[in-house]
Amino acid sequence: MADRHFDIIVSGGGIAGLTAAASFAAAGFKVQCIDPTPPIVERDAKGADLRTTAFLQPAKALLHTAGLWDRLSDHAAALQIMRIADAGGAEPKARMVKDFNAIDISDQPFGWNLPNWLLRRELVAQLQDTDAVDLRLGVGTSKVFTRLNEARVTLSDGTTSTCKLLVAADGRNSPVRTAAGIDVKTKRYGQKALALAVTHPIPHENVSTEIHRTGGPFTLVPLPDYNGMPSSALVWMERSARAQDLFHLPDEAFEAAMTERSAGLYGPLKLASRRTIWPIISQIADRFHGERVALIAEAAHVVPPIGAQGLNTSLSDLQALLDLAMAHPETLGDRKMLETYNRKRHSEVALRVKGIDMLNRASMVETPLLRDARAMGLNALYSLAPVRKTLMQMGLGAR
Repeated sequence: MADRHFDIIVSGGGIAGLTAAASFAAAGFKVQCIDPTPPIVERDAKGADLRTTAFLQPAKALLHTAGLWDRLSDHAAALQIMRIADAGGAEPKARMVKDFNAIDISDQPFGWNLPNWLLRRELVAQLQDTDAVDLRLGVGTSKVFTRLNEARVTLSDGTTSTCKLLVAADGRNSPVRTAAGIDVKTKRYGQKALALAVTHPIPHENVSTEIHRTGGPFTLVPLPDYNGMPSSALVWMERSARAQDLFHLPDEAFEAAMTERSAGLYGPLKLASRRTIWPIISQIADRFHGERVALIAEAAHVVPPIGAQGLNTSLSDLQALLDLAMAHPETLGDRKMLETYNRKRHSEVALRVKGIDMLNRASMVETPLLRDARAMGLNALYSLAPVRKTLMQMGLGAR
């Protein structure tokens, strides 16, 4: 069978990869999107990704331009207030609560939260209706060969495709990154994150709440009501052994444990989904480009789930790459374009990875003295209005 040619091949069918395929297609490029694992698009199906993604303002603009936001908006819960609570005292009670309200910097919310399984469902549906995208789910990347003018990708079904630009959105263990000979630096924290959905009697009122005690942050992010009850997505980071113990608790004991860890801010928490568990690492590739190859998302960088920075940083990668492709489509994927992309993104992402690493380490502290220092630091930052405003703008990805 003859090679099939595309402007862009996106390797990876996660949220970032599917969004990349839709965005490049909307910009007029012919795209192939491949992934060896078909996405699970039902909430309660085995293997469904029960994590959620908070799309911050710049990400929403990208989704709108790609024609995706209309499919997603009815399912999204707005994030108007980012609340940080310190519960680092002798008892697991909130001793300090600080609210960062989007109204101080914008007429829009900080972001909008959606379940990952639903995102995959809607993104796949969009791409299946897009003539400019050849969506190949259940087909992976077997071999990559690049040369000055193009990249050739051999797929797991034995077919080959060629392109001007190969976008690696194939995860933290990216086969394309390995094929391009790009190394990564990885930090392991000895942490895992429990991800699930909960209901609670006290409405969240569009407040995303991050509670700090030990082991890592305990974060409740608004979701639409579930079975007539206020609902939130929970990401609970803990030391690995503790996280595993929690994961295996009977439901009633687990509900009691998470209600205690929440400092009771929303009343008794009840399970609204099964539990999932994920390892926590920090990782960054030595560079974000190779010959005819651009790395985005977790192929380029991985951060702990703090402050909704993970996928939003990934979509900033996509926006930078898209801007370069649209500005000079005739040089798509050439050395100058990819070196420019790397220069625009690598140093900025490296700073963000380092900052999130520091926040995560601060959230893990266990000694009372360090927990008191963390609370005083939060209070000091919040008390300075210009600093508070700058932190909120940085959280949105503003430069």
